[in-house]
Amino acid sequence: MSSAPAADHVLAVLRLLARQPEPVSAGTVAARLGLPRSTTYRLLSILRDQGFVSHLVDRRRYCLGVAAYELGTAYQRQEPLQRIAGPTLRRLAADLGQHARLSVLHGTEVYFVIEERAPGTPLLVTDVGVRLPAPVTASGLAILAELPARQLTALFPHPDALVQREGRGPTTPTELRRLLSDVRTRGYAVEEGLVTPGWTSIARPVLDTQDHPVASVAVTFPADAGPGLRDQVVEAVRRAAAQLSDRLGGRPAG
Repeated sequence: MSSAPAADHVLAVLRLLARQPEPVSAGTVAARLGLPRSTTYRLLSILRDQGFVSHLVDRRRYCLGVAAYELGTAYQRQEPLQRIAGPTLRRLAADLGQHARLSVLHGTEVYFVIEERAPGTPLLVTDVGVRLPAPVTASGLAILAELPARQLTALFPHPDALVQREGRGPTTPTELRRLLSDVRTRGYAVEEGLVTPGWTSIARPVLDTQDHPVASVAVTFPADAGPGLRDQVVEAVRRAAAQLSDRLGGRPAG
């Protein structure tokens, strides 16, 4: 046992659930790990609230949640993505003279993996390593729009799961679904002045061989730019996302 027993217990619960072919009861978790039932229920409750564990209420069973899947596959997704996407993002930033980035979904947040800045452009909040609530960013909306409905519901089951920024952003799962429907209809996600006042972002998803959105490509540019630049950004982001999807064996998003 380490000097952080609570952390050891959390990891033990996750490892146990990862080894099970079927969901298990809290009593089974407690018995196999030698933990008091009260401690087990408290750990499972915390993990459930954070999305790492799903509670099947009708069966009184627990299994790994979406956040555990996202965390478990993060390195597998990001390391090759960074290698593959780097040249594409550099060309995108150079051709447009704007910010270009690659992002991945981590639970209910979007995580910025690559940020390429054209010379002379300012540093924005969306730098490498920054996390923001996915529903308030173009990068996050582009990914969420391609998720299966069940996974989206698991991530945002109720209004408390949604985080606003500066008092803006969707406040209910229904409102979020409407936003994502607009993204699919338009063909790209857009965010205007919510993350950084005076700046607009446009994003498209990158799909893998299972048509799962593993990332998104986005470009951020001054909001007062003319319609010509906006149209140019939409087309350039579409091409870049399609190229990366193709390299990963996926189809371009519809």
